[in-house]
Amino acid sequence: MKKELLVIILFVAFVTQAQTTRKYSNEFMNIGVDAAAFGMANAVTASTADVNSGYWNPAGLVHLEDKQLSLMHASYFANIANYDYAAFAMPLDDRSAIALSVIRFGVDDILNTTQLIDDEGQINYDRISLFSTADYGVTFSYARSLPLDGLNFGVNAKVIRRIIGDFASSWGFGLDAGLQFQRGDWKIGLMARDITTTFNAWSIDEDKFAEISQAVEGQNQELPETTEITIPKLQLGVSRKFIFHYDFSLLTEIDLNFRFAETNDIFSSGFTSFTPSGGLEFGYIDLVFVRAGVGNFQNVEQLDGTESVGFQPNIGVGFKYKGIQVDYALTDIGDQSAALYSNVFSLKLDWDIFR
Repeated sequence: MKKELLVIILFVAFVTQAQTTRKYSNEFMNIGVDAAAFGMANAVTASTADVNSGYWNPAGLVHLEDKQLSLMHASYFANIANYDYAAFAMPLDDRSAIALSVIRFGVDDILNTTQLIDDEGQINYDRISLFSTADYGVTFSYARSLPLDGLNFGVNAKVIRRIIGDFASSWGFGLDAGLQFQRGDWKIGLMARDITTTFNAWSIDEDKFAEISQAVEGQNQELPETTEITIPKLQLGVSRKFIFHYDFSLLTEIDLNFRFAETNDIFSSGFTSFTPSGGLEFGYIDLVFVRAGVGNFQNVEQLDGTESVGFQPNIGVGFKYKGIQVDYALTDIGDQSAALYSNVFSLKLDWDIFR
């Protein structure tokens, strides 16, 4: 029953959102990757410098010294929806690098009961089938150092594939661009997402859609528009790393996340909205890491019509040894925001381990 309800919600959301150019298209691409970043509330735009930079800021890929592989898994909706990520990156030379990453957010083995009742009005359980609804994002990244010392840039080319069983599917394409500048212990990062207003073109099976319309009476009676456009977003970050007595380190970062639309972010206008996030990472001899962060500040409307500020506190831990790094994050501690909480696990392998 949970899966049947969830797929109806997902499909209604698709129908409602696909009718106009909107602020939240392809939101699965904004969840984030890497448990280490989640532990810092995703405040890593300036400090990212590994295989996961292909997602957070491709300019950070130039810091790679060898090939790296990253894997991540998280579950949402009481383990009904699975969020998975894999990425591979490698340096081309001492000034450039490339990466490939894949994201999947999906719900599998959903019961399709639209044909449960046959033409004679009889219930026939053999007519129940299974299907999946899933969103895929494939990103190709390239980064290069610029002639100005400490300045790097990177670009992403994204291919989006979204599937709702046999009912509907879409293809989408877009570009990101990022910059990083380092001076001493300070780093500044700028990431512009969907700079070409990423679009999705949907193909909808009208017969299958009619079955859904009949199954959910009074809803989804008309076909939605078949094109979605994702408006650009901008992330600006500043970070600094402190070293204490050679063995202890403290990485700090503050980010501002901009969306060019009026939203429920704590700072919002007709032109743009933004919300801050901040994170800390305490490390010991580059072996053990403890992380904390807070972000996703939103104005949340209460049942009585008043508004309160919601926020998302995260914590995380990590362990790194001979090229193997394992990280864990718990997001939205205490359910302080409207966001869903989750346990996030990730693994990163450096090719040094094979040498």
